[in-house]
Amino acid sequence: MQLEDGSRVAVVGGGPAGSFTSYFLLDLAERVGTSISVDIYEPRDYTVPGPVGCNMCGGIISESLVQMLATEGINLPSTVIQRSIDSYVLHSDVGTVNIDTPLHEMRIGAVHRGAGPKGSKGAKWGSFDGHLLELAHGKGANILRGKVEELTWDNGRPRVQAKGLPAQTYDLLVGAVGINSTALKLFEGLGFQYKAPEATRTFIAEFYLGAEAIKKYFGSSMHVFLMDMPRVEFAAIIPKGEYVTLCLLGHEIDKELVDSFLNNPVVKSCFPPEMAILTPACQCGPKIAVKAVCQPFGDRVVLIGDCGVTRLYKDGIGASYRTAKAVAVTAIFDGISNKDFQRHYWTACQVINKDNQFGLVVFFIVSIIRKLRFVRRAVLRMTGKEQVMEGKKRAMSMVLWDTFTGSAPYRNIFWRASQFNFLSRLITEVTRALVVPGSKGLN
Repeated sequence: MQLEDGSRVAVVGGGPAGSFTSYFLLDLAERVGTSISVDIYEPRDYTVPGPVGCNMCGGIISESLVQMLATEGINLPSTVIQRSIDSYVLHSDVGTVNIDTPLHEMRIGAVHRGAGPKGSKGAKWGSFDGHLLELAHGKGANILRGKVEELTWDNGRPRVQAKGLPAQTYDLLVGAVGINSTALKLFEGLGFQYKAPEATRTFIAEFYLGAEAIKKYFGSSMHVFLMDMPRVEFAAIIPKGEYVTLCLLGHEIDKELVDSFLNNPVVKSCFPPEMAILTPACQCGPKIAVKAVCQPFGDRVVLIGDCGVTRLYKDGIGASYRTAKAVAVTAIFDGISNKDFQRHYWTACQVINKDNQFGLVVFFIVSIIRKLRFVRRAVLRMTGKEQVMEGKKRAMSMVLWDTFTGSAPYRNIFWRASQFNFLSRLITEVTRALVVPGSKGLN
């Protein structure tokens, strides 16, 4: 099974995974002299603020992804980057510490996946997802606005029926719908043993502060919280334009846990004093995948992004980029059969899956740090001391930076944290924290 001149590809979902796949399919086909057509089914309008044009994501673009996109000739315009993140502020009940970017470069981007939160008017910024979709369109992809309602087979080829559009048969079907879409069930019914990945509920909210207040209270830093809160694996506040985005990742984040977080004195101290009650302008509780699927492919069909294989908690957009390119390379140079995807595409997926095992260990260690006050104090002290040292000596700062950003593989983070010098310094700080309890003046 091969893609050849005249072959047709359907991509269901026009988020980053779908747009990247379409872009690379058309780019690689052009390079080898093969003429194919790509239809992207995406009912969302990324130019509309609020849920209609939102893909429910915290919206952080890691520095490693920014670099990889640049090598592909994909440079994100200033209208898409809401704010460049040049540092992190780590908040805890035992103090606060600033963590500067290791190379003093502003390469991490905060973006809106849609056109901004509900109620925003006269937006000055563009949608990240909309920008990628336009890049795919510029390569020749057709954008079809109908919602996909049925997926079937037509003489061994996938057939797509979308609302308001005639049913069409394709040579290859790509699923890039994420795990929050009802369309995911349609792929489970195609009979190639696919089942949606195990997922958990998270929480994302947008708070309007205005540009001046954000500059004063948040600056160009992402604010991360290391506190003893059950079921929370990661909590951060991200400045974007005139809004800040709250992102809570963990295990079945519910209203009670959200209220507890927002009312925590450490969290409230980050906001202007007049915001006694933190009321979001826009909020959602999307699901994220926490376990990989066993087989996100079959003959003439493949799933990518969150509904296929993604990174644990961090850099989902980066994982979409990697898996999308692997799908495109496989389809153009190898084939579109189950065996082709097994041999080539699945290899790229397994790299992510194996790295996620290290991620589980990393977040388990972080959970221990969160629960033990004296260890939290030791981590902040060690980080604070490093911030006045040369870059090569900032072991804890680098570990925290890469854990927060998702810029490095979890394997690398784990091994750096396992080095003797790192552990000996941490043990020394833990011992001091036990013997001589410190104050909160770590910032």
